Amino acid sequence: MQFYSAERLGLFIDGSNLYSAARALGFDIDYKKLLNLFAGKGRLIRAFYYTALMEDQEYSPIRPLVDWLDYNGYTMVTKPTKEFTDAMGRRKIKGNMDIELAIDVMEMCQYLDHVVLFSGDGDFRRLVEAVQRKGVRVSVVSTIRSQPPMVADELRRQADVFIELQDLESQIARAQQQQHRDDRAYPAD
Repeated sequence: MQFYSAERLGLFIDGSNLYSAARALGFDIDYKKLLNLFAGKGRLIRAFYYTALMEDQEYSPIRPLVDWLDYNGYTMVTKPTKEFTDAMGRRKIKGNMDIELAIDVMEMCQYLDHVVLFSGDGDFRRLVEAVQRKGVRVSVVSTIRSQPPMVADELRRQADVFIELQDLESQIARAQQQQHRDDRAYPAD
């Protein structure tokens, strides 16, 4: 990873995408360690975390994580999931946060030197390109080591730097005993 100590950094975390990538690699993220890792690499301006929440449930398994992040240095961006029935009559839940993330990146990029995007979603390729045209470096954190790979090839190619999530595992993974207690569910995009 190439970071400069004077760089103004912004972290943009696609929660469900990062969760899926880490799970595919067999570990859970310790978000305090993740924040500290990147805060040590430059001047961390903001760390955004995006996730959809099932508001109609009495208890959401992701709510404790959302609350913890909100009180511990992350800017939370949430919205309620939407339920619909597909053409086959199956009940589906949708909670896509791509637009919210893209808008925040575009609004923040004038205050940043380096955007770190935690997502493998190929829909973000044009966003990365637009931010780069404004003179901001973009690192993408995801994985190619899972089966199937969790990062779109076009996103990986567009990024200034691709950071393999598995290479960060020793620095950001949660302790083993905690992993078994916490099995959060994320709605599908």
